Amino acid sequence: MAKNKKLLNETGLLREGIRIGMRYAEKRGVVEFEATDSHHEKVEYLYRLLVHDRLIQPLAKMDLSQKA
Repeated sequence: MAKNKKLLNETGLLREGIRIGMRYAEKRGVVEFEATDSHHEKVEYLYRLLVHDRLIQPLAKMDLSQKA
């Protein structure tokens, strides 16, 4: 497998992606995020919502990693 190259501003991109995704989900009226929600929970919810809305293609099952 090819080694994944980390982006220099990956943290900032993730933060901005979560912010935009939260706005999208709240405008749809499907969720209301709280300050106590972890980044992991937000990312997982937004991923599932975008797959459900068919805006992104789901990852292969072997590519999904579940962090406890």
